[in-house]
Amino acid sequence: MATSLPGGARLHAIADGALSTVTAATSDLAQAAGYAARTFTSRAGLRGLALEGAWLAAHLALYPIGLAEETVRPQGHWRTDSLPPVKRSLVVADPAAAGTPILLVHGIMDNRSVFTVFAHELRRRGFGVVHAINYSLLTDDVRTAAHELRGHVERLREATGSDRVHIVGHSLGGVIARYYVQRMGGDAVVDTLATLGSPHSGSNLARLAPLPLCRQLRPGSPILRELDEPAPGCRTRFLVVWSRMDEIIVPQWNSRLRHPDLDVTELEFDDVGHLALPVDRRTVHFVASTLARGEAERREHDRVRDRRLRGSLRLVGRHAAQGA
Repeated sequence: MATSLPGGARLHAIADGALSTVTAATSDLAQAAGYAARTFTSRAGLRGLALEGAWLAAHLALYPIGLAEETVRPQGHWRTDSLPPVKRSLVVADPAAAGTPILLVHGIMDNRSVFTVFAHELRRRGFGVVHAINYSLLTDDVRTAAHELRGHVERLREATGSDRVHIVGHSLGGVIARYYVQRMGGDAVVDTLATLGSPHSGSNLARLAPLPLCRQLRPGSPILRELDEPAPGCRTRFLVVWSRMDEIIVPQWNSRLRHPDLDVTELEFDDVGHLALPVDRRTVHFVASTLARGEAERREHDRVRDRRLRGSLRLVGRHAAQGA
Protein backbone atom coordinates (compact mmCIF):
# COMPACT_ATOMS: atom_id res chain seq x y z
CA MET A 1 0.00 0.00 0.00
CA ALA A 2 2.80 2.36 0.92
CA THR A 3 4.53 1.80 -2.42
CA SER A 4 1.39 2.69 -4.40
CA LEU A 5 0.98 6.18 -2.95
CA PRO A 6 3.77 7.93 -4.92
CA GLY A 7 2.42 6.49 -8.16
CA GLY A 8 -1.08 7.59 -7.24
CA ALA A 9 0.21 11.04 -6.40
CA ARG A 10 1.94 11.27 -9.75
CA LEU A 11 -1.23 10.24 -11.56
CA HIS A 12 -3.19 12.79 -9.58
CA ALA A 13 -0.67 15.51 -10.48
CA ILE A 14 -0.80 14.54 -14.16
CA ALA A 15 -4.60 14.65 -14.09
CA ASP A 16 -4.53 18.07 -12.41
CA GLY A 17 -2.09 19.36 -15.04
CA ALA A 18 -4.22 18.06 -17.88
CA LEU A 19 -7.33 19.60 -16.32
CA SER A 20 -5.57 22.95 -15.93
CA THR A 21 -4.49 22.85 -19.59
CA VAL A 22 -8.01 22.05 -20.76
CA THR A 23 -9.47 24.76 -18.52
CA ALA A 24 -6.99 27.35 -19.85
CA ALA A 25 -7.68 26.34 -23.44
CA THR A 26 -11.44 26.51 -22.85
CA SER A 27 -11.08 29.95 -21.29
CA ASP A 28 -8.98 31.15 -24.25
CA LEU A 29 -11.52 29.82 -26.73
CA ALA A 30 -14.41 31.41 -24.84
CA GLN A 31 -12.59 34.75 -24.76
CA ALA A 32 -11.82 34.49 -28.48
CA ALA A 33 -15.42 33.57 -29.31
CA GLY A 34 -16.76 36.55 -27.35
CA TYR A 35 -14.30 38.89 -29.00
CA ALA A 36 -15.14 37.52 -32.45
CA ALA A 37 -18.86 37.94 -31.85
CA ARG A 38 -18.38 41.60 -30.93
CA THR A 39 -15.93 42.34 -33.74
CA PHE A 40 -17.19 40.46 -36.77
CA THR A 41 -20.86 41.41 -36.38
CA SER A 42 -20.20 45.15 -36.54
CA ARG A 43 -20.61 47.05 -39.80
CA ALA A 44 -16.83 47.48 -40.15
CA GLY A 45 -16.38 43.82 -39.30
CA LEU A 46 -18.78 42.71 -42.00
CA ARG A 47 -16.92 44.84 -44.56
CA GLY A 48 -13.67 43.31 -43.38
CA LEU A 49 -15.07 39.80 -43.71
CA ALA A 50 -16.18 40.55 -47.27
CA LEU A 51 -12.68 41.76 -48.19
CA GLU A 52 -11.08 38.78 -46.45
CA GLY A 53 -13.30 36.36 -48.37
CA ALA A 54 -12.72 38.07 -51.72
CA TRP A 55 -8.94 38.12 -51.27
CA LEU A 56 -8.93 34.51 -50.07
CA ALA A 57 -10.60 33.44 -53.32
CA ALA A 58 -8.17 35.52 -55.40
CA HIS A 59 -5.19 34.28 -53.41
CA LEU A 60 -6.15 30.64 -53.91
CA ALA A 61 -6.23 31.26 -57.66
CA LEU A 62 -2.80 32.96 -57.56
CA TYR A 63 -1.21 30.44 -55.18
CA PRO A 64 0.10 28.02 -57.87
CA ILE A 65 1.78 30.90 -59.71
CA GLY A 66 3.47 31.98 -56.48
CA LEU A 67 5.21 28.62 -56.11
CA ALA A 68 7.72 29.64 -58.78
CA GLU A 69 10.74 31.62 -57.65
CA GLU A 70 10.89 35.27 -58.65
CA THR A 71 13.94 36.63 -60.46
CA VAL A 72 15.56 39.79 -59.12
CA ARG A 73 14.97 42.54 -61.65
CA PRO A 74 16.98 45.66 -60.77
CA GLN A 75 15.53 48.67 -62.55
CA GLY A 76 17.82 51.55 -63.44
CA HIS A 77 16.18 54.99 -63.44
CA TRP A 78 18.65 56.92 -65.57
CA ARG A 79 15.85 58.39 -67.67
CA THR A 80 12.60 59.59 -66.13
CA ASP A 81 10.73 60.88 -69.19
CA SER A 82 9.16 57.45 -69.80
CA LEU A 83 8.01 57.01 -66.19
CA PRO A 84 4.47 57.78 -65.04
CA PRO A 85 4.15 60.86 -62.77
CA VAL A 86 4.02 58.95 -59.46
CA LYS A 87 7.19 56.99 -60.21
CA ARG A 88 8.95 60.04 -61.60
CA SER A 89 8.26 62.09 -58.47
CA LEU A 90 9.87 59.53 -56.16
CA VAL A 91 12.87 58.94 -58.41
CA VAL A 92 13.55 62.66 -58.81
CA ALA A 93 12.87 63.56 -55.16
CA ASP A 94 14.99 60.81 -53.65
CA PRO A 95 16.73 58.28 -55.91
CA ALA A 96 18.24 56.55 -52.86
CA ALA A 97 14.76 55.83 -51.45
CA ALA A 98 13.55 54.65 -54.85
CA GLY A 99 16.58 52.40 -55.30
CA THR A 100 16.71 50.68 -51.89
CA PRO A 101 15.60 47.06 -52.47
CA ILE A 102 12.46 45.82 -50.70
CA LEU A 103 12.32 42.14 -49.76
CA LEU A 104 8.89 40.56 -49.12
CA VAL A 105 8.61 37.51 -46.82
CA HIS A 106 5.39 35.48 -46.65
CA GLY A 107 3.77 33.66 -43.73
CA ILE A 108 3.26 30.04 -42.72
CA MET A 109 2.10 27.59 -45.43
CA ASP A 110 1.99 30.46 -47.92
CA ASN A 111 4.12 31.77 -50.78
CA ARG A 112 5.04 35.03 -52.47
CA SER A 113 1.61 35.30 -54.16
CA VAL A 114 0.23 36.88 -50.97
CA PHE A 115 2.20 40.00 -51.95
CA THR A 116 0.88 40.21 -55.54
CA VAL A 117 -1.10 43.40 -54.95
CA PHE A 118 1.37 44.85 -52.45
CA ALA A 119 4.39 44.42 -54.74
CA HIS A 120 2.51 45.90 -57.71
CA GLU A 121 1.56 48.98 -55.68
CA LEU A 122 5.13 49.53 -54.47
CA ARG A 123 6.48 49.31 -58.01
CA ARG A 124 3.75 51.64 -59.27
CA ARG A 125 4.82 54.21 -56.68
CA GLY A 126 8.37 54.22 -57.97
CA PHE A 127 10.32 51.67 -55.92
CA GLY A 128 12.75 50.10 -58.36
CA VAL A 129 13.49 46.72 -56.74
CA VAL A 130 10.66 44.85 -55.04
CA HIS A 131 11.48 41.16 -54.63
CA ALA A 132 9.27 38.50 -53.03
CA ILE A 133 10.85 35.26 -51.87
CA ASN A 134 9.65 31.77 -50.99
CA TYR A 135 10.98 29.70 -48.14
CA SER A 136 10.26 26.01 -47.75
CA LEU A 137 6.74 24.91 -46.78
CA LEU A 138 8.49 22.28 -44.64
CA THR A 139 10.21 24.93 -42.49
CA ASP A 140 9.85 23.90 -38.85
CA ASP A 141 12.21 26.32 -37.11
CA VAL A 142 12.29 30.13 -37.02
CA ARG A 143 16.07 30.22 -36.59
CA THR A 144 16.64 28.05 -39.67
CA ALA A 145 14.31 30.25 -41.71
CA ALA A 146 16.15 33.35 -40.45
CA HIS A 147 19.47 31.92 -41.67
CA GLU A 148 17.83 31.27 -45.04
CA LEU A 149 16.55 34.85 -45.06
CA ARG A 150 20.06 36.15 -44.45
CA GLY A 151 21.16 34.38 -47.63
CA HIS A 152 18.35 36.01 -49.60
CA VAL A 153 19.32 39.44 -48.25
CA GLU A 154 22.98 39.00 -49.20
CA ARG A 155 22.10 37.81 -52.70
CA LEU A 156 19.74 40.76 -53.18
CA ARG A 157 22.39 43.22 -52.04
CA GLU A 158 24.94 41.66 -54.36
CA ALA A 159 22.54 41.75 -57.33
CA THR A 160 21.58 45.38 -56.76
CA GLY A 161 24.79 46.83 -55.32
CA SER A 162 22.82 48.25 -52.39
CA ASP A 163 24.26 48.54 -48.89
CA ARG A 164 20.88 48.31 -47.18
CA VAL A 165 17.46 46.75 -47.77
CA HIS A 166 13.93 47.06 -46.45
CA ILE A 167 11.96 43.94 -45.43
CA VAL A 168 8.19 43.49 -45.27
CA GLY A 169 7.02 40.34 -43.47
CA HIS A 170 3.47 39.00 -43.33
CA SER A 171 2.51 36.88 -40.31
CA LEU A 172 5.33 34.38 -39.59
CA GLY A 173 7.50 36.22 -42.13
CA GLY A 174 7.67 39.18 -39.76
CA VAL A 175 8.85 37.00 -36.86
CA ILE A 176 11.51 35.37 -39.05
CA ALA A 177 12.76 38.76 -40.20
CA ARG A 178 12.71 40.13 -36.66
CA TYR A 179 14.86 37.21 -35.46
CA TYR A 180 17.34 37.93 -38.25
CA VAL A 181 17.44 41.61 -37.33
CA GLN A 182 17.65 41.24 -33.55
CA ARG A 183 19.59 38.04 -33.03
CA MET A 184 21.78 37.65 -36.13
CA GLY A 185 23.08 41.17 -36.72
CA GLY A 186 20.66 41.89 -39.53
CA ASP A 187 20.12 45.42 -38.24
CA ALA A 188 23.45 46.30 -39.90
CA VAL A 189 21.83 45.97 -43.34
CA VAL A 190 18.06 46.14 -42.76
CA ASP A 191 16.99 49.77 -42.75
CA THR A 192 13.27 49.19 -42.08
CA LEU A 193 11.29 46.07 -41.15
CA ALA A 194 7.52 46.23 -41.62
CA THR A 195 5.48 43.43 -40.05
CA LEU A 196 1.88 42.77 -41.08
CA GLY A 197 -0.14 40.71 -38.61
CA SER A 198 2.94 39.04 -37.11
CA PRO A 199 2.57 37.17 -33.78
CA HIS A 200 5.27 39.05 -31.87
CA SER A 201 3.87 37.70 -28.59
CA GLY A 202 2.57 34.46 -30.09
CA SER A 203 -0.93 33.23 -30.88
CA ASN A 204 -3.11 30.89 -28.84
CA LEU A 205 -4.28 29.40 -32.14
CA ALA A 206 -0.82 27.81 -32.41
CA ARG A 207 -1.72 25.61 -29.43
CA LEU A 208 -4.10 23.64 -31.65
CA ALA A 209 -1.32 22.20 -33.85
CA PRO A 210 1.42 20.00 -32.29
CA LEU A 211 4.00 20.99 -34.91
CA PRO A 212 7.49 22.22 -33.98
CA LEU A 213 6.96 25.56 -35.74
CA CYS A 214 3.58 26.10 -34.10
CA ARG A 215 5.11 25.38 -30.70
CA GLN A 216 7.56 28.23 -31.36
CA LEU A 217 4.63 30.57 -32.06
CA ARG A 218 2.80 29.88 -28.80
CA PRO A 219 2.80 32.71 -26.24
CA GLY A 220 5.78 32.43 -23.92
CA SER A 221 7.74 30.02 -26.12
CA PRO A 222 11.54 29.99 -25.73
CA ILE A 223 12.13 31.71 -29.07
CA LEU A 224 9.66 34.50 -28.30
CA ARG A 225 11.30 34.97 -24.90
CA GLU A 226 14.61 35.19 -26.74
CA LEU A 227 13.20 38.01 -28.88
CA ASP A 228 12.12 39.81 -25.70
CA GLU A 229 15.74 39.94 -24.50
CA PRO A 230 17.56 43.30 -24.62
CA ALA A 231 18.59 44.57 -28.07
CA PRO A 232 20.53 47.75 -27.28
CA GLY A 233 21.57 49.84 -30.26
CA CYS A 234 19.35 48.01 -32.76
CA ARG A 235 19.57 50.16 -35.91
CA THR A 236 16.48 48.88 -37.74
CA ARG A 237 13.27 50.89 -37.66
CA PHE A 238 10.08 48.82 -37.23
CA LEU A 239 6.68 49.45 -38.81
CA VAL A 240 3.99 47.30 -37.21
CA VAL A 241 0.55 46.81 -38.77
CA TRP A 242 -2.04 44.88 -36.77
CA SER A 243 -5.80 44.49 -36.69
CA ARG A 244 -8.34 43.92 -33.96
CA MET A 245 -10.19 41.74 -36.49
CA ASP A 246 -7.28 39.36 -37.06
CA GLU A 247 -8.70 35.83 -36.91
CA ILE A 248 -5.30 34.08 -36.81
CA ILE A 249 -3.49 36.00 -34.07
CA VAL A 250 -5.36 35.34 -30.80
CA PRO A 251 -5.46 37.56 -28.84
CA GLN A 252 -5.16 40.12 -31.62
CA TRP A 253 -2.99 42.54 -29.65
CA ASN A 254 -0.21 39.96 -29.63
CA SER A 255 0.65 41.39 -33.07
CA ARG A 256 1.82 44.58 -31.38
CA LEU A 257 5.53 44.95 -30.79
CA ARG A 258 6.47 46.15 -27.32
CA HIS A 259 10.22 46.25 -26.73
CA PRO A 260 12.08 49.06 -24.95
CA ASP A 261 15.10 48.88 -27.27
CA LEU A 262 13.24 48.91 -30.59
CA ASP A 263 12.09 51.92 -32.59
CA VAL A 264 8.47 51.07 -33.47
CA THR A 265 5.79 52.94 -35.40
CA GLU A 266 2.38 51.26 -35.30
CA LEU A 267 -0.73 51.24 -37.50
CA GLU A 268 -3.87 49.72 -35.99
CA PHE A 269 -7.02 48.54 -37.81
CA ASP A 270 -10.34 47.28 -36.55
CA ASP A 271 -11.80 46.11 -39.87
CA VAL A 272 -9.16 44.02 -41.67
CA GLY A 273 -8.68 40.26 -41.53
CA HIS A 274 -5.33 38.52 -41.31
CA LEU A 275 -4.98 37.54 -44.95
CA ALA A 276 -6.17 40.91 -46.28
CA LEU A 277 -3.58 43.01 -44.43
CA PRO A 278 -1.15 43.08 -47.41
CA VAL A 279 -3.89 44.18 -49.85
CA ASP A 280 -5.52 46.90 -47.77
CA ARG A 281 -4.77 50.27 -49.40
CA ARG A 282 -4.05 51.86 -45.99
CA THR A 283 -1.33 49.28 -45.32
CA VAL A 284 0.27 49.97 -48.69
CA HIS A 285 0.11 53.74 -48.14
CA PHE A 286 1.56 53.51 -44.62
CA VAL A 287 4.52 51.37 -45.66
CA ALA A 288 5.19 53.08 -48.99
CA SER A 289 4.96 56.62 -47.64
CA THR A 290 7.27 55.79 -44.74
CA LEU A 291 9.88 54.21 -47.01
CA ALA A 292 9.65 57.14 -49.43
CA ARG A 293 10.24 59.90 -46.89
CA GLY A 294 13.84 60.14 -47.98
CA GLU A 295 17.35 59.71 -46.75
CA ALA A 296 17.53 63.19 -45.19
CA GLU A 297 14.61 62.48 -42.89
CA ARG A 298 16.01 59.04 -42.15
CA ARG A 299 19.36 60.55 -41.11
CA GLU A 300 17.58 63.01 -38.84
CA HIS A 301 15.56 60.13 -37.38
CA ASP A 302 18.78 58.20 -36.71
CA ARG A 303 20.41 61.26 -35.14
CA VAL A 304 17.53 61.71 -32.67
CA ARG A 305 17.54 57.99 -31.87
CA ASP A 306 21.30 57.93 -31.29
CA ARG A 307 21.09 61.00 -29.06
CA ARG A 308 18.36 59.32 -27.02
CA LEU A 309 20.46 56.14 -26.77
CA ARG A 310 23.53 58.07 -25.60
CA GLY A 311 21.38 59.83 -23.00
CA SER A 312 20.12 56.48 -21.74
CA LEU A 313 23.65 55.13 -21.47
CA ARG A 314 24.80 58.19 -19.50
CA LEU A 315 21.79 57.79 -17.20
CA VAL A 316 22.63 54.15 -16.60
CA GLY A 317 26.25 55.10 -15.88
CA ARG A 318 25.24 57.69 -13.27
CA HIS A 319 22.92 55.24 -11.54
CA ALA A 320 25.63 52.58 -11.57
CA ALA A 321 28.10 55.03 -10.03
CA GLN A 322 25.62 56.01 -7.32
CA GLY A 323 24.86 52.40 -6.59
CA ALA A 324 28.56 51.64 -6.25
